[in-house]
Amino acid sequence: MLPLMDDRPDLLLSRDGRLGRIVLNRPAALNALTHAMIRRMSAQLADWADDEGVDTVLLTGSGTRGLCAGGDIVSIYRGGAGVDSDSDSDGSVAAAARFFADEYHLNAAIHRYPKPYVAVMDGVVLGGGVGVSAHASTRIVTERTRLGMPETAIGFVPDVGGTWLLSRAPGELGTHLALTAALASGSDAIALGLADHFLPSDRLPALVGSLAGTGAAEAIRALAETPPPSALLTQRAWIDDCYASDDVGAIVAALQHSPVEAAREAAALILTRSPTALAVTLASLRRARRLPTLDEVLDQEYRVTLRFLQRRELQEGIRAQVIDKDRNPRWSPATLGEVTQASVDAYFAPLGEQELGLGHAPEWERDGVFS
Repeated sequence: MLPLMDDRPDLLLSRDGRLGRIVLNRPAALNALTHAMIRRMSAQLADWADDEGVDTVLLTGSGTRGLCAGGDIVSIYRGGAGVDSDSDSDGSVAAAARFFADEYHLNAAIHRYPKPYVAVMDGVVLGGGVGVSAHASTRIVTERTRLGMPETAIGFVPDVGGTWLLSRAPGELGTHLALTAALASGSDAIALGLADHFLPSDRLPALVGSLAGTGAAEAIRALAETPPPSALLTQRAWIDDCYASDDVGAIVAALQHSPVEAAREAAALILTRSPTALAVTLASLRRARRLPTLDEVLDQEYRVTLRFLQRRELQEGIRAQVIDKDRNPRWSPATLGEVTQASVDAYFAPLGEQELGLGHAPEWERDGVFS
């Protein structure tokens, strides 16, 4: 295996036969994505798309704990998003906006990548980790997979195309995961439509070796096995019933009055989340369900994301969960009843010249790489 000449520690790029390998390499941070990693990964995928010597791209994470815990939210909190270090408020928001814009362009590029892109979703796969894996053409989970979109726990909404994925899960299973920020197993991920194949983790080295000289479909077919039953799928009846409403308050009431203990536990969990984030998340899912393409959903998510960057909920959620770790966020407004429809609708208003514009090719695609 030959590493590329400009290899950097946080993102390992290499060629092994006809296999291009991307390894997220920040194990101490559970391989959280920095802006520099996102930019470099985008550039490498563009190069390999036109490289006749590369048949398949493989994404894995360094270490044994997981593929990726999401975006580097500590850097976002501090205003630099992993690249810039503007100290003023406007500069901090601009830097974070650039982070998310480049991340969403990467998610879209993965979705339409012209070659097999195999993502190994082993261990923890959260937020931005879902974005670089669940849009792949081939998605592999293991018995160690713990997948989730935990954004409502930090005063944010599922992004990176998460509302596209969760809104298209069977019934209301995706709504349940989005509002509670709960984790799904590998079997659950397959049931949700977020993954394709189940491999025991001890077979992953064999898969990597096989992909170097064998097509992705053949290599996976030889090693994959039937996943265990999905525990989440067995709960679909009460989930579909309780999450049918387009109003978070009504959903919580239905959960609280359910005879199913798991439903009442879900209600208690939801009520610890940001009321604003919950209301905007549900609206995002319902709107995403009606949008025909991932690009349009990512454009919508970007509008919502920029509004959250300009408000206090996300900063307060990161502070409480990650910075101070007091687990006592002070949400504002503090209750679901205080969140108005007008305030929710404002998150989806057009951005004018700031629109992400994924209906148009990103800059490196305009240069002819993916045209």
